Amino acid sequence: MNAVAVKTEELDCSRADRITKSLLGYGLLAGPVYLVTALAQGLLRPGFDLAHDDVSLLSNGSLGWIQIVNFIVTGAFVLGAAVGMARALRGRSAWGPRLLGVFGIGLISAGVFVADPMNGFPAGTPAGHPETMSVHGILHIVVAAIGFICLVASCFVSARRYGREDRPRMKWFSVVTGVVFLLAFAGVASGSASSIVVLGFWVAVVIAFFWIGTVSADLYRSVATRWAT
Repeated sequence: MNAVAVKTEELDCSRADRITKSLLGYGLLAGPVYLVTALAQGLLRPGFDLAHDDVSLLSNGSLGWIQIVNFIVTGAFVLGAAVGMARALRGRSAWGPRLLGVFGIGLISAGVFVADPMNGFPAGTPAGHPETMSVHGILHIVVAAIGFICLVASCFVSARRYGREDRPRMKWFSVVTGVVFLLAFAGVASGSASSIVVLGFWVAVVIAFFWIGTVSADLYRSVATRWAT
C-alpha cells in the first residue's frame, strides 16, 4: 500500500471515528436533558405531584408541549447514542445497541402519542383513571412498554458482552440496572399511584440514564484510543 493510500485510509478512519464519538456524546446528554426538564416541570406546574403522578401526564395542558418535546429530543439523543454504540461495537455486538435504539424510538413515540389526563392533572381532570381510554393514550402505554422492555433487554445483552470482555464492574452495573428498571416498570404497570412505586420508578429512570451515559462514555474512550495504539 502506497503512502497516499495509507493517508487516505487514516483520514477515513479519523472521520468515521469523529462521527461515532459525536453520536456517543448524545448518550451523555440524554439523561441530564430529560431529568432536568421533567423534574423542573414536576416542581413548577400546579397540581402535579412528583410522588404520585406519572411524568407522562406532563404532556397534557397548555404547557404540555414542553414534555412532548422532551420525550422527542431525549429519544433522538438515545437513538443517536445507540447508532454510535453500534458503530463502536461493529463486529463484536449488535443486539445491545439495537435494543437501546428501540427504547429511543419508544421515547419519541411517547411524545407523539400523548398519555390521557388522569388523577386530577391537569386542573379540572377527574380524580383516578379515565373511564375510557383514547387511542393515543393506549398507544402511549404500548410504545412505552415496548421501549422499557427493550431497555431492560439491552442492559442484559450488554452485561453478557462485558462478561465476555472480563469486565465485571460494567457487567454487574448492567445487570443491576436491568433488574432495577424491570422491577420499577412492573410497579408502575400495576397502575399503583403509591409514592413508593412512583418515586421508585424515578430512581430507576435516573439509574437507567446514568447507565446509558456510562456505556456511551466507555465506548467513546475505546474509539478515542483505537487508532492511537
